[in-house]
Amino acid sequence: MREPLGLFEAVGVELEYAIVDRETLAVRPIADRLLAAAAGGDRPDSEVERGALAWSNELALHQLELKTNGPAPRLEGLAQAFAAGVAEANALLAPMGARLLPTGMHPWMDPAAELALWPHEHAAVYAAFDRVFGCREHGWANVQAMQLNLPFCGDLEFGRLHAAIRLALPILPALAASSPFVEGLATGRLDNRLEFYRRHARRIPSLAADLIPEPIFERAGYEEHVLGRIRADLAPHDPEGVLRSEWMNARGAIARFDRGAIEIRLLDAQECPLAELAVAAAVVGLLRALVAGPLAREEAQRGFPHEPLAAALRETAAGGDRAWIRDAGYLELLGWKGRVPCRAGELWRDLAERTRGERDARDAAAALDVILDEGCLARRILDRAGAEPDRARIREVYAELCACLAEGRLLRAAG
Repeated sequence: MREPLGLFEAVGVELEYAIVDRETLAVRPIADRLLAAAAGGDRPDSEVERGALAWSNELALHQLELKTNGPAPRLEGLAQAFAAGVAEANALLAPMGARLLPTGMHPWMDPAAELALWPHEHAAVYAAFDRVFGCREHGWANVQAMQLNLPFCGDLEFGRLHAAIRLALPILPALAASSPFVEGLATGRLDNRLEFYRRHARRIPSLAADLIPEPIFERAGYEEHVLGRIRADLAPHDPEGVLRSEWMNARGAIARFDRGAIEIRLLDAQECPLAELAVAAAVVGLLRALVAGPLAREEAQRGFPHEPLAAALRETAAGGDRAWIRDAGYLELLGWKGRVPCRAGELWRDLAERTRGERDARDAAAALDVILDEGCLARRILDRAGAEPDRARIREVYAELCACLAEGRLLRAAG
C-alpha cells in the first residue's frame, strides 16, 4: 500500500475541454465515441489510461477530461504530457469532423437546447443530478475548468494547507479567467463560468456555500459541519442515496479525505497546457510560500475573516487582472508593500516574483509572463474580438483558440 503523500510531495492536474465541430465549432456530444476509439473498442469506457494521463467523461457528452494518471511527483514536464494527450485526442476526433476547444465556457452554447447527458456507466448519477438540479443550464452543461489536487497527511497538514488555500482562492480568477462570452454576448464579466458555478446548486445552498470554504482545519469538524450538513440537506431530494456528499461538495476548494488531498476548483481552463501549467505553477508557488515559506503566518491565516475573502473573489470574477483588491489586512498577509487598494494583476506580478524560486515548472515561466504582461485569457480574448463582435468574429477568435490548443501556444493580445 502506498504511504500517504505529504504537503507538496505530488500534484494532480485535471483539464477539461469541449468537443466541437471542426468547422462550425458547435458542441458535438461524442465523448463516448472518442473514449471508445481511445480504448480501441466499440463500447465506451468512462476512463481510459493513456500512459502518464487518463481520459474520462464528464456529465455533458460534449466534454472530455484529461488528467494525470495518479499523483505526479512534480509539475515539470506535465505541459508536454498534456499537449501529447491533446494531440492524440484531436487526431482521433478528426475523422469524426471534430476537435477540442479550450477556455472556461463555450462562447455561444445554448444548454437548454444542446445538452446531452453521458448515457453510459454512472448514468444514474448524472440523471440524479439532472432530476435534483436541472442540468440544462450553464453551471452544469457549459463549464470547463482546470482542477488542482494537492496532498496532505493528517490533520496538521490538512489545516495548514486548507488555511493557505482559503487565502489564495480570491485572486485565482485574476490569473485564470477565460470565459467572457455567454450565448454569444460579452457580459462585461471576465469569469462567467465562476458566476454560473457559484449558483449552479442554488436549490441546496449548502453545497457551494459562498465558494470560499469555512475556516475548518481538522477532519472531524469538516465531516460534521460541511459534509454532514450536505448529507442532511441533500437527503430529502435524493431518497435513494445515489448522490454522495463528497461528490456534491462544490466549494471553491474541497477536501477529499478519500484521496488525502484538497481539490481547487476555481481555475478556468486556459488555451493550451503550457498556459494551464504556468497558472498551476504560480498557484503552487504561492501556496508553498503561505504554508512553509516567507508568508507562513498560520495563526493569522486561520483567523482571517470570511467576508473580505468573498468580496475579493467577487471582484476578481468580474474584473480579472484589473479587479481592485481593497482589504489592507488581506494584502498584508500576502506580503504586499505597495499602495492600497491595488490591482489584482499587480499583486500577482509581485507574488510571482517573490515566489519564483518556489515554482516547479521552470518551462512555464515565459507563459506566465504573457499572462502577467497582457492580462488573463478572457481579456486577451476580448481584445482580439474587438468591440461588439458578431457571431462570425467570435467564431474566428475561438477557431484561433482551437489552434492555440492544438499547437501548444498562448493567445497573444492584438498588436
